[in-house]
Amino acid sequence: MKHARANIKTASARRALPELAPAAPPLETADTVVARAVEPRRDHPKSPSVQDFGNIKTTAMSFRNMHEHGDLLLKYMEARKKIFIDRLKWHVPQNDGLEFDQYDTPFCRWVVLHEFGEVIGGVRLVPTTAKCGIYSYMLRDAQAGILPDLPTDVLFFKAPVEVGIWEASRFFISEAIPAKRRRVVQSMLFGAMNDVAKENGALFILGIVPYVWARWARRLDVSATPIGAKFDIEGTKSQSVLFNTSSLST
Repeated sequence: MKHARANIKTASARRALPELAPAAPPLETADTVVARAVEPRRDHPKSPSVQDFGNIKTTAMSFRNMHEHGDLLLKYMEARKKIFIDRLKWHVPQNDGLEFDQYDTPFCRWVVLHEFGEVIGGVRLVPTTAKCGIYSYMLRDAQAGILPDLPTDVLFFKAPVEVGIWEASRFFISEAIPAKRRRVVQSMLFGAMNDVAKENGALFILGIVPYVWARWARRLDVSATPIGAKFDIEGTKSQSVLFNTSSLST
């Protein structure tokens, strides 16, 4: 299953994908990358107030508990289709109005933000120990050459397979969220992602982000360590990064 991103506009990618900033220049070994990621943040911009969150709810779903949340998983995958297929024109699987791929398995956790029954944001977490047929997780499979539309040099080092490291993907915020609320929703989604990852034993989170993130990172108080070279996907520059879950809380 392909992960090509055709005709992606940079402005659209900025709105839908993680808006982070690297904490340091690219590093070349797993040990030094982890050491850098452990360093705490020293500056903390003002956090959103409780009132700012309005009626936003956070739900973490798995195959084990998705029946407890009605049609929320379906709405989440419908929202993914609107973002990644209808707007960003990614060439990924879809059927019956839903976007999904080979990583939506019982290994994953879906973190969903919703308000008044509508999905307004989400992210998928997959453990780096996952194994389903020939697939593991996106960055490792790209490095192994299984995903022909992603480069094999997405990481500076061999893709880890560790219980304490999870991968984040399909991060998005709905376009329906007005500009004045976007920072609040982004902050809440990052915090929820971090909490769910930690609850499942993650010490670090890997992910691919657009390279145009610096301006938003300071507002969100989010830092990440680059762990791969910049690469171009149909006009959008991206890069692999590493988050430390002990310092990612917002």
